[in-house]
Amino acid sequence: VLFVVSLAYFALFETSSDDTVLNTKRGLLFASVSFLYIAMTHTKNGPFTRPHPIVWRLVLSCSMLYQLFLIFILFQSDKDSRKLLSYLYPDLGEPLEEIDYSSNCKIYDPERPEDPYHNFWDKMDWFVIFHLTGWWAKAIVFRDYWMSFVLSITFEILEYSLEHQLPNFAECWWDHWILDAIVCNGLGIWLGIKTLNILESKTYDWRDLWSIPGNRGKIQRILSQFTPHSWTKFDWGYTEDVKRWFMVILVCTCIMIFDLNTFYLKAVLWIPPPHPINFYRCVLIGFVGAVALRETYEYMSNPNCKRFGQQSW
Repeated sequence: VLFVVSLAYFALFETSSDDTVLNTKRGLLFASVSFLYIAMTHTKNGPFTRPHPIVWRLVLSCSMLYQLFLIFILFQSDKDSRKLLSYLYPDLGEPLEEIDYSSNCKIYDPERPEDPYHNFWDKMDWFVIFHLTGWWAKAIVFRDYWMSFVLSITFEILEYSLEHQLPNFAECWWDHWILDAIVCNGLGIWLGIKTLNILESKTYDWRDLWSIPGNRGKIQRILSQFTPHSWTKFDWGYTEDVKRWFMVILVCTCIMIFDLNTFYLKAVLWIPPPHPINFYRCVLIGFVGAVALRETYEYMSNPNCKRFGQQSW
């Protein structure tokens, strides 16, 4: 209702503007909101029901809108794609300054006695925290230690292979294998597995709010609405049969493509790493991936499930 009232207000009372940029932003905003509203009300519920199924229908709708955006920029030149983003974010559209991570790989630099470990401290930027929290979330989504570990090592190998295309993939050996693979990725995966152990051992009791005595119990019940309704432990069974093996390989390949897209889109569209659009995309992909992997696992493990879920597609 509020959305329809807003459209009526702009149609009847808002003075028309000759500002092309403003009109374009308004048009894209209201067209996107219209699409999300229609998609939310017509898509089916997914495997997740907390805090409410409509939240996950919104995630599905946002992923559909994001895919349409990617298809659109696929047919644009690099210059036009950057110009489009600069309409939405005026601070974009400038070439990125590449950071050199591999020119000096000395852990201890005697030529800088005042700060001999400067090479190490220079690598300790915001991306370390992003790495750690990212692999913590991935371990929770994959629900499997070995899949997380293999994907972590595979991505480091891909960084070696793609240095000629993405210069910021060129890092020192200890940055690749110690700081990234062992410390950030390894610690994040370990924390994710510990979180899984808590979720798997938790007792899920969904009593009616008004049947719970005391205000404290009611508050805890309200807060628990934002936690999972139940928890399913994944057993991917990589070697059970050939079909399951190839399905797991396909899943891992898609995950690697999603991860690489983060860096390629950033490089091609000139989006600085700290920019909010990178954070929004990663959050969306995280929620989408959680639902898609749950649906994919259901398809692989449940003989009564004959097709992929809508988020998996």
